[in-house]
Amino acid sequence: MTTSNAAASDTDPAVVGELTRLRDSIDNIDAAVVHMLAERFKCTQQVGRLKAEHRLPPADPGREARQIARLRALAEDAKLDPAFAEKFLTFIIAEVIRHHESIADDTAGGRS
Repeated sequence: MTTSNAAASDTDPAVVGELTRLRDSIDNIDAAVVHMLAERFKCTQQVGRLKAEHRLPPADPGREARQIARLRALAEDAKLDPAFAEKFLTFIIAEVIRHHESIADDTAGGRS
């Protein structure tokens, strides 16, 4: 979507101010999401090392299914589309499994 500078200059300053306020909030939320994901991945890296050390499989389909069901319920409670929440978590889970497989390969190769 494109907007012209002329259209922006014709906009009520109160609307521009509210738009700026909302966008600042969105930017803050995005930053928080990134930091939370970083923390989550620090924990899953530790899980991956533990699994590799004990020769456990990188994936845990039972836990993944429980987590998806849990996240869908949380999404519903938060008035967020559960299908979106599931897609988001499925993407994260796939990345975690990829990391766990890499950690397992490194451990098996003596690079842990």
